[in-house]
Amino acid sequence: MTSHIMPTYARLAITFERGEGAWLWDDNSQRYLDALSGIAVCNLGHAHPAVHAAICEQSAKLLHTSNLYQIKSQEKLADKLIEMSGMSNVFFSNSGAEANEAAIKLARKFGHAKGIEKPAIIVMEKSFHGRTLATLSATGNAKIQQGFEPLVEGFVRVPYNDISAIKNVLAENKSIAAILVEPVQGEGGVNIPASDYLNQIRALCDEYNILMMLDEIQTGIGRTGKFLAFQHNGILPDVCTLAKALGNGVPIGACLASGKATDIFSAGNHGSTFGGNPLACSAGLAVLNTLSDSNLISEATEKGNAIATKFKEKLQNNSHIVDIRNLGLMIGIELDKPCTALVGQALNAGLLINVTQDTVIRLLPPLVLDDNQITQLVDTLSALIQEYTK
Repeated sequence: MTSHIMPTYARLAITFERGEGAWLWDDNSQRYLDALSGIAVCNLGHAHPAVHAAICEQSAKLLHTSNLYQIKSQEKLADKLIEMSGMSNVFFSNSGAEANEAAIKLARKFGHAKGIEKPAIIVMEKSFHGRTLATLSATGNAKIQQGFEPLVEGFVRVPYNDISAIKNVLAENKSIAAILVEPVQGEGGVNIPASDYLNQIRALCDEYNILMMLDEIQTGIGRTGKFLAFQHNGILPDVCTLAKALGNGVPIGACLASGKATDIFSAGNHGSTFGGNPLACSAGLAVLNTLSDSNLISEATEKGNAIATKFKEKLQNNSHIVDIRNLGLMIGIELDKPCTALVGQALNAGLLINVTQDTVIRLLPPLVLDDNQITQLVDTLSALIQEYTK
């Protein structure tokens, strides 16, 4: 059958028709355990009652008016985000890439206000910030940049989790306006930095009067065991970007500002036709209220640690395991050889996983995962890994 969809994805030959919690069913009524959550999107699982009710109620009343007018659900979502994050204000977009575009614009305007002719942003190797031209340029992956040159200027790249490299750039380059970093690199291989890495970046940003910008698109909304990952460090960034799990599947992004970034934008500096529309904001508010009224965020730490421990026990004698690491329910199992074939094998076994950087099995299960599903996940995947590495 001919498809009229551009071939931008190497799609698996499966179509899902419905979901409930951590389960998905395909068009043949076959059930699968979803340990990927739509790549960290459906943190509350599929068909969550509160999100479903919010979408239905709002869609029956109003979908769109544009940001020429005040939008009550947008204001309520902003209030809740600020309450839970400690930040000061927010711009709503439709995706994570758009949220990062807003952050990049904030950094440039901030730099120009300081008298920097060509403001630059320090970014990290193996980072991922999106596929628009600016966010693609910020991303630390030459493979996905190939063919789209000339890239956007103004990004200075350093190794991840290397404070000395950042210090060297700041000492030599007076055009730096901001540092953009992921608290944990997702696409880069579930790379977890030193526990004080973000604290040291915060101190450097204060010392040099530049913006600390955190891409929490994959780490945010409870994934790591805190509402936002930077809360593990007891700090506050100047800019924080969100998307993915904020709408539990309804497209929405957010760029939060605080401190010296709060008043950078003024009317006409940025905008979005659909950003912060009533439907998306109603879904987002349902997500945040559900998290606030439950123990799902704190349980993410317990569940993630339990999963990692069980994998370590099951695979302790497997010499092909390089590392098993996690922060909450952001889990990486690194092998010493490429293992992308495991994605298809897991699918055949009724399990949805992902492999990134060729050698890292990435698990991003929903926060609603229960004990029986944890056991099934570990047992199924451990057996597949053992067979694959024989």
